[in-house]
Amino acid sequence: MNRQLHSGLDELQRDPYPHYARARQSEGLVHVPELDAWLVARDEDVREVLRRPDDFSSAGALRPDVVPSPAALAVLGGGFGGRPVVVTADGVLHQRLRAPIVRGLSPARVAAVLPYVAERAASLVDAFAEDRHVELMSAYARRLPGDVIGRIVGLDPEEVPAVVHGGYRAEELLFRPLEEDEQVAAAQDVVAMQHLLDACVRRRQGERREDLAGELITSLAPGDGDLTLDQRHELVAHLQNLLIAGHLTTAALIGTTVLHLLSHREQWELLCAEPDRIPAAVEEALRYDTALQGFRRVTTRTVTLAGKELPPESSMFVAFGAAGRDAARHPLPDTFDITRAPARHLAFGLGVHSCPGSQLAREQLRITLELLTRRLPGLRLAGDHPVTMRPTLIHRSPHRLHLVP
Repeated sequence: MNRQLHSGLDELQRDPYPHYARARQSEGLVHVPELDAWLVARDEDVREVLRRPDDFSSAGALRPDVVPSPAALAVLGGGFGGRPVVVTADGVLHQRLRAPIVRGLSPARVAAVLPYVAERAASLVDAFAEDRHVELMSAYARRLPGDVIGRIVGLDPEEVPAVVHGGYRAEELLFRPLEEDEQVAAAQDVVAMQHLLDACVRRRQGERREDLAGELITSLAPGDGDLTLDQRHELVAHLQNLLIAGHLTTAALIGTTVLHLLSHREQWELLCAEPDRIPAAVEEALRYDTALQGFRRVTTRTVTLAGKELPPESSMFVAFGAAGRDAARHPLPDTFDITRAPARHLAFGLGVHSCPGSQLAREQLRITLELLTRRLPGLRLAGDHPVTMRPTLIHRSPHRLHLVP
């Protein structure tokens, strides 16, 4: 990707909503050079794509924006993974890979972890509640989700920071333009995370504990013998994908939710006065500015969408975030309003590829808002630290969120 396209992609990623609005107002579909894809921006069109997985394949759902350099690829060659995961699989393979994740994130297992979520969240807030200033992303938003998903998976607590760090480095490597030496350093961090996860699955293979790692191992590597190299690669790929989705996405959601509530002071004060509105506030934040702005899809045959005929292998970006701002489904869509009547949004997708961790993410948002509105009702944005959004469409969030407790 040349420098001009990189600049355009940065602009689009930091604020995609004007681009979405133009796409919704245009006839048919709009091709976006920065994404090298057709932009699917209307709610009804996004739903149609997600309901037709046989026609719109997920194989390229996580296609990188940047191809790593040969030196970085050589480093990655010493790691694990590189296998299809639930987000990038179709059909029978997708069903096979999704089943243990659904079991591992069942309502009962989510409910069982909530006391830990509340305890850990309170501990993190305790650490900065008396301070005059806090940067929420590093002090809270990027810590709670990693600890929670690590506990559900069955990681040792001391392993979690390296996994969280490796997840962010994987995102940088594949979706941000970096100089070659920075790419190599990021690749080294990713490989270190993969070796940590490989050691975890090999250690856990004989234990079969009742956690998400145990579900994956039992389902994808049945039997009591040593794991084959291919099984190790598959398990690491799935754990890496699951952990990144589990902490990066939820961390981003926490950041954007708090940002928009504090940017609309009357909404924050209403929430503090009427905490029963917190579940509605969570849904409004998800609709208004979701972290997962969308995924890529590729046509498997000639199809017609929004009146546009697309040949096989056509690439598209299916924008969940754009659907959330579609006036055809959400009146006054650009207004952040926690009192609006609930309407089904697409922040966590739809159909066979809907996010199996959506309830866990919602619960962490709920607990966060209950805690902050109760403990820190005077919380406000630090006026001397302007907020900039991270240039990404998969974990959209403030780069930093400076607050005054």
